[in-house]
Amino acid sequence: MTEQRIKSFPVSWEELHRTSKALAWRLLELGPFKGLVAVTRGGLVPAAIVARELEIRLIDTACISSYNGSERGALDVLKQSDIAGDGRGWLIVDDLVDTGETAKALSAMMPNAHFATVYAKPAGRPLVDTFVTEVSQDTWIFFPWDMEPKPSTPIIGQR
Repeated sequence: MTEQRIKSFPVSWEELHRTSKALAWRLLELGPFKGLVAVTRGGLVPAAIVARELEIRLIDTACISSYNGSERGALDVLKQSDIAGDGRGWLIVDDLVDTGETAKALSAMMPNAHFATVYAKPAGRPLVDTFVTEVSQDTWIFFPWDMEPKPSTPIIGQR
């Protein structure tokens, strides 16, 4: 049996800002939206950028935990969105759809909301209405809040 390699995809603050703004461009013709639901924690930064670009002032959160560090864990809904109804006219923004478990939970809460993510993996992609960048399922995205600047080893020292 071969060992599965995990691909690394580091994302800078500038790249995340640029890609989140591209998401806003894709959403522009679909609005106006009544408000936005940011999925914590990863969706907070893209949601802030999208909300600014689309001039959305009404923002709520859905607090869902599905990772324990870099390990996937059980889905834990810490707080549902406070919006009333089925989500019609609302925009949900997250950083990434991976397996789709979080997206399924959000869809159950707000079945008629428009779900948008910056990044999408194949397993979760069918559950997203709008996304910008697709990455392979075996890719681990390192978001800027997950990284710290540090000295790197020169290439010659890595042999």
